[in-house]
Amino acid sequence: MKTFNMYCDESCHLENDHKPYMLIGYTSVAYNQLEGHNERIKNLKKKHHYYGEIKWSNVSASQYDFYKELIEYFFATDIAFRAIIVKKMQVDNQRFSQDFDDLYYKMYYQLLNHNKDSRFTYNVYLDIKDTLSAHKVRRLKDILNIKMGVFRNVQNIHSKESLMMQLTDLLLGALSYNLNDSDKKVSAKRSLIERIKHHSDQTLEASSRYAENKMNLFFIELR
Repeated sequence: MKTFNMYCDESCHLENDHKPYMLIGYTSVAYNQLEGHNERIKNLKKKHHYYGEIKWSNVSASQYDFYKELIEYFFATDIAFRAIIVKKMQVDNQRFSQDFDDLYYKMYYQLLNHNKDSRFTYNVYLDIKDTLSAHKVRRLKDILNIKMGVFRNVQNIHSKESLMMQLTDLLLGALSYNLNDSDKKVSAKRSLIERIKHHSDQTLEASSRYAENKMNLFFIELR
């Protein structure tokens, strides 16, 4: 049975961080191809003399060529990406008798259950960010329990341990920057976003076509 690994991250997911959009996303890769992808990304790092962790906050003019080639690599492979986006001003937790934490896990459920194939199994990895990370995994396991025959494993890992988790940070960071920091003009970051728009043939500001598998974006309308 074929297995896929899903590396999850979030951006601007705190209720009062003064950012208009909340994003949760994952990068998905077939387990039997993971080693090959990791090796090729390591070679890209060596080629560009890049020794740091891959992450959106590290994108700069001096590192642009590396990140541009990494984006090109992503679009040339069968690595997939999906993100759920919510406009926070539409959130009305009182109406649904929930808190912001409940919304967070509902988004994760929508993210992970999209278009899953019962012939395959999935391992889910979440980035360890804070002391609540263990609680998040337990809660997510409970939420996904109805489909645990498909979701074989849910666990925390450190982003520094996983190039795929770092790739998720990069792609999600680009989406968040485009939506939440449109007034910022860091040229390397804007150029990278334009490369993503070009390759994905999307504005990155609206939901993808339903059948989009490479870079699937879903803007939830809560009204």
